[in-house]
Order: sequence, then structure tokens, then C-alpha cells
Amino acid sequence: MDRENKNRMGTEAIVPLLFKLSIPSILSMAIQALYNIVDSIYIGNYDQQALTGLSIAFPIQMILIAIAVGTGIGTSSLISRELGKGNRKKASNAAEHVLLLSIVYGIVLAILGSLFSRNIISIFTNNVDIIDYGTRYIRIILIGSTAMFVPMIANNILRGEGNTLVPMISMLIGSIINIILDPFMIFGIGIFPEWGIEGAAVATVVSRLLSGIFIVFMIFKADNEINVNFNKFVFNINIIKDIYIVGFPAMVMQFLASFMIGGLNIIVGTYNETAIAALGIYFRLQSFVFMPVFGLNQGYMPIIGYNYGHNNPERMKKAIKYGFIVAFTFTTLGFILFQTIPTHLIKLFISNSEDSEELILLGSKALTTISIAFPIIGPAIIGSTTFQAIGKGLPSLTLSFLRQIILLLPLAYILGKIGGVNNIWYSFPLSEFISSLVMVFWLRRALKNIFEDMNNTKKS
Repeated sequence: MDRENKNRMGTEAIVPLLFKLSIPSILSMAIQALYNIVDSIYIGNYDQQALTGLSIAFPIQMILIAIAVGTGIGTSSLISRELGKGNRKKASNAAEHVLLLSIVYGIVLAILGSLFSRNIISIFTNNVDIIDYGTRYIRIILIGSTAMFVPMIANNILRGEGNTLVPMISMLIGSIINIILDPFMIFGIGIFPEWGIEGAAVATVVSRLLSGIFIVFMIFKADNEINVNFNKFVFNINIIKDIYIVGFPAMVMQFLASFMIGGLNIIVGTYNETAIAALGIYFRLQSFVFMPVFGLNQGYMPIIGYNYGHNNPERMKKAIKYGFIVAFTFTTLGFILFQTIPTHLIKLFISNSEDSEELILLGSKALTTISIAFPIIGPAIIGSTTFQAIGKGLPSLTLSFLRQIILLLPLAYILGKIGGVNNIWYSFPLSEFISSLVMVFWLRRALKNIFEDMNNTKKS
């Protein structure tokens, strides 16, 4: 890698650089979101109760995502900051540590999944059929969790050095293979037996395994700025600490999302089990709106982290401005989509059964109500990422806890008691508006102090 390419995060024009780094991740995240939707469409058309079982299992699956996302964000932030300081050796050592961590996490969760899957699913419902569907799905996911961790964590190694193309290809491999395998393994097409919901889980694990093999091969290639070499590996607890100073709050934020969805499943399930399926459909569809913003984050974070480490406040200000604008555009388009064709979106997930009418009504109301806050959610995500990129994970964690636990769950419970299940959906925009106001105040104050310190450092 030549010197000009190495320093592009500190010299190249912000807008072209942001898009150059983000577009591969935006595309890959969009494909990932499409997989989540297609997966649920197949299951919903296979059996509506299986779709509810999938929705019940979703918070457990998010625990895996939480571990991977937290570790990955911490890794990307650390690597970008160390490369900004010219410390290539520590950046490479961080990559070695997280590759080993991904295997350790996978082994632990495989054991837990083998032993306790049914017990975990039973927390959320008493319906025997739904428990059975959820258990059959999540057991396979947990047993194959190493295949989930490796690509999700390893992609962030290359993102930390500003390489978003290879992670995009890795995610495309996993998502496209998953989409292809799903109908064969769920419905039993060709040589495949009809595995139903278990087929969806097997397709997920197999596709992630192939994605992981690809990304690990690319990391070990010699032309990366990061040089992974386990022959010279030395365990360093300080690297683990550096990763999780940023990564642990991000991980907890994802854990909170899992807890939030599980709590919402319990709350809406007390009124109507069909509402659990409606909520599950919403979370699948919202990923198609928010995943591109998370893809934008993958290009945005290394720019902020590099220029923070390189003491360049003007480039940070420009990146923050354009990050907010692009994120607002993405989620506003999602708002328009959810407001104009909610019924058509819900019908994608169901067969032509008359029993689905209730799901259509509940789901359409959920989409139009919850999406009211979409335009402000994009900038809120970028604001949270800004804290993470400068090595301050606690504000992001606090804001997430405020939004999902302090505000959303109590509001959902209270509004449900007042007006039934359809009132519960209003808890989403209310919690988003309040937490976004807090985020804006906190971020402006933090950045003001940081920029003053950076400018004083330059003068001295």
C-alpha cells in the first residue's frame, strides 16, 4: 500500500472519501438487511407460527450480534486510532487478539446453546408450538455461533484501516448464499429435505461459515496495512482493555436492544400473540432502513478516528456534518416507504390465508406509527458513532440505555394499559424524540471541549 493511499483519511476531500469508504459497506449492509427480510418472508409463508417462533428467537440471536458488534467496533476504533498515530504494530496485534476472541466466544455459546436453548425460549412465551419453533431455530444458530462471530468481527479489522471493499464482498458472499439456500432448505426443494425453520438456521450457519473463510484468507494476505502473524503473537491484556473501552459500551448497547425486543415481545404478547409476529416483521423491515446507516458508519468511523488521532479538528467537523446529512436522507426515505405502502410490506410475510387479516392490520398500524421518528434516527445513530470513534463509548451506552430501557419499555407498558396493543407502537417515536434531544446537547458539549483542546495543542 503506497504512502498516498495510507494517508487518504487525513488528506482526501471529505465527501468523496466518505462515500468511497461507505458505499461498499452500505451495499453490503443493504444485502444483509435483504437477507433478514427474505429469510422471514420464507418462514412466514411456510408457517405463521414459525414466524412468531422466529420473532421470539430474535432477541437471543441479537446477543451474538451484540458480542460481535461490540468487539468489532472496539477493534475498528482502536486500529484506526493506532494507524493515525503511526503505530502499525499495535494495530496488527489488536487484529490477532480479536480473531482468537471470536473462536473463544463461539465455543462458549455453542455449549450454552446445546444445553439451554429451550429454557431460554420458554422465558418469552407459554405457547408450546412457538417454544418448539424458537428452540429448533436458535439451538442451531448457537451451536454454529463461531461461524457467525468470525466474519462479523474480522470484517472490522480491515474497516479499521479504511478497507471497506473486502468486508463488503465478505458480507455479500454470506448474504447471497443464505438467500439462495433458504428456500431449498426450508421447503425441501430438489435434493434437500423439508427442514422448515431448522433449514433457515442451517442456511444461516453455512453461509456465514463460507463468508468467514473468505475474510480470514483476505486478512492473511500480505498487501494489507494490518499484518497478522500468530508466530509473533504475544498476549497483551492492555489491548483487550483498549478494545473494550469502546467496544464494551457498544456491546452493552446491543444487549440492551436484545433485552428491549424480548421485553416488548412479552408486553405485546400479553395482548395478542399475533402482535409478536407483527413486531418481528417490523424489526426485519426496519433493518432495511437502518442497515445502510450502519454501513455509512463503517466509512465514517475511521475518518473521525484517524483525524482525531492525527489532531485535525477541521476534517472532523466536515465529516460529522456530511455524516449527519447522509444519515438523515437514508432514514427519511424509509419514513416515506413505511408511511405509503405499509400493507403491501406486511403482505410479503404471509400466505393468502384468511387467518392473516389480523396480522395485516396490526402490522400496518405498527409500521406507520413507529416510523414517525425515522428522520431523526439516522442523525442519532451518527451522533452515537461519533462518541465511539473518538474513544468515548460511555455516552453511546448511556443514550441507548435511556432510549431502550428507561423510556421505551415503560412507555410501551403504560400506553398498552391505556389503549391496548396499537397504543404500544407510539412508545417508539416518543422515546426516540426524547433521547435524540439529549444526544444533541451532549455531543455538542463534548465536541466543543475536544476541538478547543485540539486547537490549543496545535498552538503550543
